[in-house]
Amino acid sequence: MQIQDPMTLTPEQIARYERDGYLIVHDVLSDDEVDAFVAYEQEPKPEGWLDNLRHHVDDPHWARLARHPNVVSIAQQLLDGATPQIVQTMYMERQPAGDAEVGDKGIALHQDLHYLPTEPDTLMACWIALNDTDAGNAGLCVVPGSHKDGLYEARKNEDDQEHDAWEVEHLMRDRDGNEWTQRFFSFDIEGLDPEDIERLTVPKGAGVFFSGYTIHGSYANRSKDRVRRAFATHYVAEGSWVVRADVQDLVPAV
Repeated sequence: MQIQDPMTLTPEQIARYERDGYLIVHDVLSDDEVDAFVAYEQEPKPEGWLDNLRHHVDDPHWARLARHPNVVSIAQQLLDGATPQIVQTMYMERQPAGDAEVGDKGIALHQDLHYLPTEPDTLMACWIALNDTDAGNAGLCVVPGSHKDGLYEARKNEDDQEHDAWEVEHLMRDRDGNEWTQRFFSFDIEGLDPEDIERLTVPKGAGVFFSGYTIHGSYANRSKDRVRRAFATHYVAEGSWVVRADVQDLVPAV
């Protein structure tokens, strides 16, 4: 079987990412790769399995997606050739409404640098759709161009109809070893115009790459029978410092 080279972006795609702060790339994963991972995640798992953000270290199935040649190649191109370092990985499943009015809630619109302060701020993510996703089943939303304006003011999310609300405290550590604790919560961007929000349609196997400054999130799954599954990996360029201690032990993606 012939092994294909990893994906290479065109100059137009890179320009689109720089303009909009996000880029959809189709067929990052094959149907077989998606189906195999979803089947694995449907097997019984220990309690708290999805709370662990570092399964790319201890689980080969998660490592395979986080280090997938297509994903890593694109991330490296968007990081101006720097070697991507894996910060954290997440599998996110949003169940449909069924007979109820609404299914699982989404994640309030935020910027990842609110949760993962990084010095310098090279943080970026790849969000892979593991089934067809759109506005009807809690698909990803973005605010194009929002990456150009730095960090927005944010407050704790109070919309309990559409978005999860939570608080957690994390240990923080700077390069000099100084430590402190910081409280995080489900951020919601202040003063965001709903007209600026773009609800994406992302087919199975496609990846959405976006900057740590790009505003994004999701709304509740209001479909009757369509689950929404996604896998996300956060990367930084080699040499960046992630201030949150729980995800500070970075793993080279290549």
